[in-house]
Amino acid sequence: MFRRLFTPRWMGVLALSVLYAVLAYQLGHWQYGRHEFKVERNALLDSHYRADPLPVDDVLTDRPVNRAEDDWTRVTASGVYAGEQLLVRNRPNNSIFGYEVLAPLRLADGTTVVVDRGWVENSARGAAVLPDIPPAPQGEVTVVGWVRPAESTQNKKLPSGQVASISLPDVEQAWDTEVLDGYVVLDSERTSDGSTPARPARLADPDRSLGPHQAYAFQWWMSMPVGLLLIWLGLRREIRDEQPEHAAKPKKVRIWDEEDY
Repeated sequence: MFRRLFTPRWMGVLALSVLYAVLAYQLGHWQYGRHEFKVERNALLDSHYRADPLPVDDVLTDRPVNRAEDDWTRVTASGVYAGEQLLVRNRPNNSIFGYEVLAPLRLADGTTVVVDRGWVENSARGAAVLPDIPPAPQGEVTVVGWVRPAESTQNKKLPSGQVASISLPDVEQAWDTEVLDGYVVLDSERTSDGSTPARPARLADPDRSLGPHQAYAFQWWMSMPVGLLLIWLGLRREIRDEQPEHAAKPKKVRIWDEEDY
């Protein structure tokens, strides 16, 4: 069997089997990496999502948000909403598309934080008609929410008051003011008299599912020896068929065929 394996034809099949095993290992490793990423993401959510809020300027600066340390950190900030609300187009919330509503919160030191106040569904009268949006409250307001990193710009021209993503260049151009890097997803807001103003719908909680990546990884790894197993079966059958004492099984004659004679 080993002598036959080292013939050109079977060596070619062996090379393909080894190539498949290497590819299956790499794909399994990639899938397991995706699984580990989601496990780490959930661990970050567990430590940040329900924690006591930190002052927003302890986390948001003029530098990009550190995803590994600061993403989903719970923060609080006090200031006034200074500027028109912006609509972020084509944003899903619980599988329904609409707009996310951004508002500029100006802090006591003069810096501005982007606050994602929530979500509104598309107008029933079509995309050309904007939906009704609860206005941002007037006067001093205290917000609690979660830090998220800014998104990349999509370089789309949209009507005034709308942006395609929560990117610093798009938001700063729309508001004509500089903002701190990243943004805050609103959990709650209260005015100076303790009241809770009307707001857009809350965004859905972050996805915590791990997905099928771990199972896919094990499937790829378990399939690595399949090529070698098929080679062994193929060699075994080829050698068996070449043996002279290996007679072909007689063809079985059906009863009704015998009765036809």
